Amino acid sequence: MKNSLKKLLALSMAAVTAMTMSVTAFADEPYNSYNYDTWEDAIPSQSGYRVERTVTGEEMGLDRLTDPEDPLFVSETAVTTLDGAMDFFVDDERNEFWVADSENNRILRLNEDLEIIGRYYGVSGDSEINVDETTGLSNFMNPYGLYVTTSPFTGDLTLYVADYDNSRVVKAKVVSETECELIHEYTRPEEALYTSQTFNPTKIVVDQAENVYAVVQSVNTGSVQFARDGSFTGFYGANRVEVTAAVIAQRLWRTIASNEQIAGMTRNVPVEYANFDIDEDGFIYTVTEVSTSTDAVKKLNPAGYNIWDNEVGNEYTFGDLSGNVWDSTTNTLHATRLTDIVIGNNGLINILDYETGRVFQYDRNCNLICIFGTKNSTSDQRGSFSNPNAVEALGNNIYVLDGGKNDITVFTETTFGSYVHSAFEYYDEGRYSDAKADWEEVIKRDGNYTMAYIGLGRAALNDGEYSEALEYFETAYDQDNYDKAFEYTREEFLRENFTIIIVIILVLIIWFIVLKIIHKKGIYLIKKKAKEGK
Repeated sequence: MKNSLKKLLALSMAAVTAMTMSVTAFADEPYNSYNYDTWEDAIPSQSGYRVERTVTGEEMGLDRLTDPEDPLFVSETAVTTLDGAMDFFVDDERNEFWVADSENNRILRLNEDLEIIGRYYGVSGDSEINVDETTGLSNFMNPYGLYVTTSPFTGDLTLYVADYDNSRVVKAKVVSETECELIHEYTRPEEALYTSQTFNPTKIVVDQAENVYAVVQSVNTGSVQFARDGSFTGFYGANRVEVTAAVIAQRLWRTIASNEQIAGMTRNVPVEYANFDIDEDGFIYTVTEVSTSTDAVKKLNPAGYNIWDNEVGNEYTFGDLSGNVWDSTTNTLHATRLTDIVIGNNGLINILDYETGRVFQYDRNCNLICIFGTKNSTSDQRGSFSNPNAVEALGNNIYVLDGGKNDITVFTETTFGSYVHSAFEYYDEGRYSDAKADWEEVIKRDGNYTMAYIGLGRAALNDGEYSEALEYFETAYDQDNYDKAFEYTREEFLRENFTIIIVIILVLIIWFIVLKIIHKKGIYLIKKKAKEGK
């Protein structure tokens, strides 16, 4: 009864917060911002991001490709819009964006303002794949993914392209705004370990040793890994088979079934992941589009082991917690379909849900920060997507590439978002007291933001204000931290009242001894009188 009352009060508090929070945070957005409470119920929340602008081919200046006087000139009939772009990448060393303009068979290079500064239709050099007899270039054919880095070995700006329809991964040196020279082509491995008959790469990441990891369609044993010299070195980070009742039953049946029966069974195989990213420490993060509770999002160490493995007791959840979410904006039911992940240079984890068009942002410890964006292919309103194919981050800005509307949407943080980000940065560094002022500002704007109470509770613990910490953790229904605060409160009470407690104990002991003596003496007198009475 008590817990039900508390939950009702919390929900009422959320409703009041929703009505009183700043209207301007929602005025230009085609979606209602929300977060999750302790009971994993969706509740209204202040918006952490707002749409700054959307950038189309026109705003990118793609008409430069049709200008004979421009160094980026291609032809007077060159396409000046994006078409089915599948991926893009932020080079945060140069603050540049690279776009895989897939159906136009080209890679576009943009500056920080998303204006074109380079374009690449293929690679020059020694290749026999899809060579144009006029230009001599080995042309790209439906490039699905790309990765850009400065080679730690040569210092060259290096472009990697998942050239899907050419069945290769291209590694090329960027030599100008229009030319890149082939360094290596990674094609279908000839080794027996690689059993797929096809090699259609969709996404790529590259580590500091220039090992190449490629997500390849129809390969569910992990990403295909190549060494710097181009040799195939195996598979990396395969997903596990999700343990369901059907899988368990089939495993049991296999122990007693005949060979003919086993041959006729449906194979339970891992689900291939959709995309991945690598952070500055070399950890690779993967996302899986198919709805699954196993390995939906992973953080892999160099050995390919998921350090967010729930089997060792960690509890991490990503995307919409209920799995299926009703969107009141579009009156549709959505199932989570995580399609891309990016680790910003601020350390924040951003995950794009293709099905809902939402970006879920988490801190380094997988605490949910905010949710923004929506999917609505019939609306031209900024911040709603048709085919949200990729997400990128630069600083605290978030960028979403839409392969249906053929544009890039730029999200900037709101005032609320800036306080939340600052608070989380202090919090993740263990500087709980420094985060206190920011958490207080967060609560002023969203009184039901659970992490703010946890943050203030940790600050109070850090400052020795244990009773205050208890109140914050109770508000947040954070049982673990509440128990820790209670333990500190008890220790503080014992420490501050040690002398009094000892005195009381001694008095009680003495009193007990006196009572015992009196009791014994009373029994003795009674017995003595009884003898005299005889």
